[in-house]
Amino acid sequence: MVKIWLMAARVRTLPAAIAPVLVGTAIAQALDDRFDVFRFLAALLGALFIQVGTNLSNDYSDARRGADTEDRLGPVRVTAGGLVPPSQVLLATYITFGLAVLCGVYLVATAGYELLIVGVLSIAAGVLYTGGPRPYGYEGLGEVFVFIFFGLAAVAGSTFAQIERWPWEALAYAVPVGLLASAILVVNNVRDMDTDRRVGKRTLAVRLGRAKTRRMYAVMVYGAFLTALIPWVFGPLSAWTALCLLAIPLAAKLVRTVSGHTDGPTLNGALAGTGQLQLVFCVLLSAGILLT
Repeated sequence: MVKIWLMAARVRTLPAAIAPVLVGTAIAQALDDRFDVFRFLAALLGALFIQVGTNLSNDYSDARRGADTEDRLGPVRVTAGGLVPPSQVLLATYITFGLAVLCGVYLVATAGYELLIVGVLSIAAGVLYTGGPRPYGYEGLGEVFVFIFFGLAAVAGSTFAQIERWPWEALAYAVPVGLLASAILVVNNVRDMDTDRRVGKRTLAVRLGRAKTRRMYAVMVYGAFLTALIPWVFGPLSAWTALCLLAIPLAAKLVRTVSGHTDGPTLNGALAGTGQLQLVFCVLLSAGILLT
C-alpha cells in the first residue's frame, strides 16, 4: 500500500518543490547572512506538501474527467487505475494541503502576513490545475502557473521567510528555477499529448504540436542556464554562481532525448531526469550563491 501512495504522490516531481527553497534560502544567507533552520524546514515541508497535494488533486480530478485513459503512456494513476478509491484520494488531498497550511501558519507567525497570500494562492493553483469548473491545465496554462508558483513564488517566498523582504536577486533567480520546473510539465505533456487530445485536454503541447513543444523544452532548459548568470553580471553576486553550468551536459542529454523519442518509457525517464536536472542545477546554484 505504501508503494501505491508513493505512486500517487509522484515522487519524481518532488525536486520541483525542494529546489526553489534551497535557492531562496541561499540568497537570504548570501545577502543578509540570515538562516533560521525552523523557517527553512517549514518552507521546505510546506512546498513538499503543496506539491504532493497538487499531484493527488490532479490524480482525482483527471480520473473524474476521464482524462487518465488505459492507453496513456505515463505511469498508472491510482484513481483511474482503481488502486485507491476516489474518496480516499480526495481525503489524502485534504490532509496534505492541511499539513501545508500548518507549515504556512508557522511562517506567517514568524515572518509576516505576505506569506499567507503566497500560500493561499499556491494551494488554490494546485487545486484548480485540473479541478474546478474551468481547470487551467486543460486550457494550456499549466506551464505558466508552474513557472509562477514553483519559480517566482517559491524562490522569493523562501527568501522572504528568512529575511522578510523581497530582494530583486530572488526574483531574478526564480526565473531559471521556474523554467526548469515548467520543463518537467512539458515532458509530461509531450508524452501524453495524443491521449490528452482525444479527451479534450488542450495542454500547451496539444495546442503547439510535438515539434514546437520539443523546441520550447530546449529553450526552457538552456534558457535556465543563461538567466542564472544575470545576478552575477548585473548584481552583487560573484562568478561562483556559474557553478550551475556544470549541469549543462545533463541538460543536453535530456534535450536530445525529448527531441528524438515518443515512447512512454523513454519520456518517463526524461521526466524523472528533468526533475533531477532541476535539483542538481539548484544545488550547484545554491552552493555558488553561498560561496559569494
